[in-house]
Amino acid sequence: MAVASGSGSETLLEVDALTLRFGGVTALSDLSFEVRSGELLALIGPNGAGKTSVLNCVSGLYRPERGSIVLFDDHGPSHPLHDLPPHRIARLGVGRTFQNIELFKHMTVLENVMLGRHVHMPGGVLSCGLYWGRQQAAETEHRRHVETVLDFLSLQPVRRAVVGSLPYGQQKLVELARALALEPRLLLLDEPMAGMNSEEKESMARFILDVHEEWDVTPVVIDHDMDVIMDIAERVVVVDFGRVLAEGPPQRIRRDERVIEAYLGEAHDEGAS
Repeated sequence: MAVASGSGSETLLEVDALTLRFGGVTALSDLSFEVRSGELLALIGPNGAGKTSVLNCVSGLYRPERGSIVLFDDHGPSHPLHDLPPHRIARLGVGRTFQNIELFKHMTVLENVMLGRHVHMPGGVLSCGLYWGRQQAAETEHRRHVETVLDFLSLQPVRRAVVGSLPYGQQKLVELARALALEPRLLLLDEPMAGMNSEEKESMARFILDVHEEWDVTPVVIDHDMDVIMDIAERVVVVDFGRVLAEGPPQRIRRDERVIEAYLGEAHDEGAS
């Protein structure tokens, strides 16, 4: 694993000179930053700044026009992600949630979270319905891990409920549970608190902190609730017009005039959180 410049921390993910265009629109322009192993990093910026595009590139949903994305192992080779399909990236330990909930609404909580184990199932999702020999033993072990995740996120009481029948806040937790079922080293969270009330936001923030502290997971969080982000993040990267505008600890970002002008000042003037 590479050592982060100017720090004793090791680099888990390195994004270098990333450029992404959609026709004549430039979503990302020569964007570079790193994620240090074990930190809780926030990625913030105005609407349309390119934050979700970054996560889509890292998780393989978008392929950048130029630049590189490299995931580092603790004691092994580095893995260039920019040319890999999503399932290969997930297998390397990159999990994510989405800004808009991407669950199978007609399936139960347990079934949705079990799908998060698919990259660890040698026979694939389809073969998990065949309870023969080693496959049966493997699914028992996968189910044990899923039950641990459900218990951790206080979802056991609704494990058999159809996801579409659950309140919005619980559906957000189910999506987090599915991402955790993957056993990620790097967890990409795209607006995990969007649309939640204050109580739900507080609960989600607590779960993110617990995942970070107790599960040896490095989260990268996008969210527009600056009060929450500044409370939980150890470092903040600010994106504007597809470029990194500033980065550093929350206290410094709060005082950065460029950030205030581009984002924080505007949000506070409008009375937004």
